[in-house]
Amino acid sequence: MRMLLKGTLLVAGTSIGAGMLGLPVVTGSAGFIPSLVIYLACWLFMACTGLLFMEISLWLPEDTNIISMAERTLGKGGKVAAWILYLFLFYCLTLVYITGIGDLIASVFPGAVKGWQAQLLFLIAAIPLVYVGTSLIGRLNVVLMAGLIFSYLIFLWLGLPDIDLNLLKHTDWSKIWVALPITFTAFAYQGLIPTLVTYMKRDSGKIRMAILLGTFLPFIAYVLWQVLILGIVPVDGPGSLMEAQQNGQTAIFPLKNILNVPGLYIVGQFFAFFALVTSFFGVSLGLMDFLSDGLNIKKTPLGKCCLSLMIFLPPYLIALSYPHLFLIALGYAGGIGCALLLGLLPILMVWSGRYYLGLQGQYRLSGGRVLLVVLMTFVFIELVCELGHVINS
Repeated sequence: MRMLLKGTLLVAGTSIGAGMLGLPVVTGSAGFIPSLVIYLACWLFMACTGLLFMEISLWLPEDTNIISMAERTLGKGGKVAAWILYLFLFYCLTLVYITGIGDLIASVFPGAVKGWQAQLLFLIAAIPLVYVGTSLIGRLNVVLMAGLIFSYLIFLWLGLPDIDLNLLKHTDWSKIWVALPITFTAFAYQGLIPTLVTYMKRDSGKIRMAILLGTFLPFIAYVLWQVLILGIVPVDGPGSLMEAQQNGQTAIFPLKNILNVPGLYIVGQFFAFFALVTSFFGVSLGLMDFLSDGLNIKKTPLGKCCLSLMIFLPPYLIALSYPHLFLIALGYAGGIGCALLLGLLPILMVWSGRYYLGLQGQYRLSGGRVLLVVLMTFVFIELVCELGHVINS
């Protein structure tokens, strides 16, 4: 039971992150009901593709990561594609977390700490934890998730009295497609699955439950978060969600301008910090295992030092040069990286592994070819939405 709890919280903590902070901003113009439909569709899709990753992981030896999975099922071309897509997605996400956490720390000490200094301070504290690995972060993540849940509940409690139900009636279905890429990112966690499979001793029943429960918790959290923000902050005008989107801000900033509730903004900052940090650790662990597998770097003390530099130095240098990339990087991560790496790739790997290579393991997601075709169609719809957004922007 303890292992199941830790696995569930790792999945939920990886999902609940930067995407959650940006969701009300990019979905506000569409309205509450359309965003609810998109949340449900993305949750079901991401739960299915996570189970597909688990199926593939259980075909192959322990500690096999996405690079080796793609090569085994799709050949050299799959391996090259996995390399490109994985690095693009996870460096985008790492960049998002470094800039987001740096902004939060800098806002706590206005004028005393600059953004790049706050980012560096955070990395100095976080890198040793990632270096130690899953065993330490798994225990730490329980504490971080407790902080996340506690600050989230306080945030809801303080904000609920100010919700205007009339604001939730706003509906514009034509605007929802713009939000699909970031919604993809908000439910992303699948890069953690190979690490999770090893961490949970390849117990398919417990891993399946951890994935289903760990993805359902973010869905419920996002719906309540959407009610709070869209029920308080207007869509347009001064201090609105549209203004926050234009300025590349999270939902916390317009909420501060609308409400004058003592302590609400501070609680919101704590909530944002916990949300970003839990996802940061999940992404970092997944990236370390990926690079270790792909570059054949053993996790010796020297090897971990090299891996840590490769994980954190490139996004930090980009953050120094372009400090306001939060929503831009988040959009590209979801629109391209999540759709192709965490959506299309596992579908193609399972199709090839099941129906061409005859691979079998402890677990097989039901639904057969029909489910895989439905999932693939959803990926193509998302890619069309992202392409349209890029062309129009």
